[in-house]
Amino acid sequence: MDQFALGLKNLGGLFTYDPGAPMLFSSGFFWFLFILFLPVYILLKGSRAKMVLFVVGFSLYFYYKSSGLFFLMLMATSAIDWIISWGIFRERRRGRRLGLMWLSIAISLSILGYFKYANFFLWNWNAMVEGNFQPLDIILPVGISFYTFQSISYVVDVYKRRITPARSWFDYLFFLSFFPALVAGPIVRADYFLPQLRKNVMPTSAMIWAGLWLVIIGIAKKAVIADYIAQYNDLVFDNPAVYTGVQALMGVLGYTMQIYCDFSGYSDMAIGLALIMGFRLGINFDSPYRSRNLTEFWRRWHISLSSWLRDYLYIPLGGNRKGTLRTYVNNFLTMLIGGLWHGAAWKFVFWGAMHGVGLAVHKACRPWLVRIPDNALTVFCGWLLTFVYVSLLWVFFRAASFEDSLLIIRNIFVDFEWRQFPQFFTNRMVWCLFMLALIVMHFVPQRWADRLQDVFVASPWVVKLLVFLCSVQMVIEFMTAEVQPFIYFQF
Repeated sequence: MDQFALGLKNLGGLFTYDPGAPMLFSSGFFWFLFILFLPVYILLKGSRAKMVLFVVGFSLYFYYKSSGLFFLMLMATSAIDWIISWGIFRERRRGRRLGLMWLSIAISLSILGYFKYANFFLWNWNAMVEGNFQPLDIILPVGISFYTFQSISYVVDVYKRRITPARSWFDYLFFLSFFPALVAGPIVRADYFLPQLRKNVMPTSAMIWAGLWLVIIGIAKKAVIADYIAQYNDLVFDNPAVYTGVQALMGVLGYTMQIYCDFSGYSDMAIGLALIMGFRLGINFDSPYRSRNLTEFWRRWHISLSSWLRDYLYIPLGGNRKGTLRTYVNNFLTMLIGGLWHGAAWKFVFWGAMHGVGLAVHKACRPWLVRIPDNALTVFCGWLLTFVYVSLLWVFFRAASFEDSLLIIRNIFVDFEWRQFPQFFTNRMVWCLFMLALIVMHFVPQRWADRLQDVFVASPWVVKLLVFLCSVQMVIEFMTAEVQPFIYFQF
């Protein structure tokens, strides 16, 4: 009887939301469900309507297991967007079309603003009036920032006649709730995704195996590398006062690599899962730490967000069409808002603002920079300056407060002793080897990585199985006590 009751309890757990254990791509439970999902999906692929309903149902279940009853809000948002988009499409009067577009945007931003920024603005108001503020009990829905940006781009593109509205609400809900990209991107554009849904192409074997390869790479980045090096990084950022300059520096470099592996690992898994299902989401990271200037960095880092900010914020603000000064201001405002998008705290605003300043400075210096000879020394200096600038700003992104951020940076520049490096390497040998491997992998030519993927795709199934089992064993060997959430889940 006890076994029967335990079985019922475990079965009930499949249909209940546990805030302490949201569904993650790197969890065994998700892969168990995906293995069950995939053959049914393939069987229904021949009937687009049935396939759409099945994937929507699975996506909503996935979001429920990740964020509870907020899946109902996602459904409501999609219904409002879809209805308004058809109103915009059918309306011929420009003023009314514009009004409907702004109505949809206002609804989306109001929902995002309440959940993400209400306490932030109330806290700052309280500080100004010296009141007795008690934070509202608000739980941030997972992925709301990502699907809100998708929602806005869809409505704007319908208004600008770039796309026609989705044929049915379920098609649009499929796009907005597509589970590989739902909770942490990439931010997918409707003009790129909806035509793929209409064509309903059956995934080829090459797509499936390439997708599996990306999934393996993503799991290795996240569950093996990012989670392992995070153990030391967290110690430094949680208690910066007790660490020396060398230790603080290694913690900063560790987080610089951790956030890349964590987020690009998620993106790889999302893109790989979509590819297995026959959908392409596009590239989201392109070896960003190889960048020689800040402009190049933002063309390589979180590409779906960077391009979204460019097309739906920077260009509407005037882009570079309003003169030099206005270009600098537009760059600054775009990155300032991008920083606020990342989190409701002044440290994120500062992080975005400083990236805006860096972009403006780079553009201002470009007439002089183009006169400098493009040799190995100048390339190295440009890379080093960019990497140091980006890494130091990650300190404000990660640290608990401005005070902690400044303390970490101060320790690096004031309490720094080179002779501590050998001891650090001895004590953190595996951590250092992971960091070294990351640096080497980051500078490997892309054609080498593409060739390795092609070799995996063309290899016999036995080789594929061995590679997969090796990746699983690596996860088991280096995983922490429990599966760690992705960093970008909080955004």
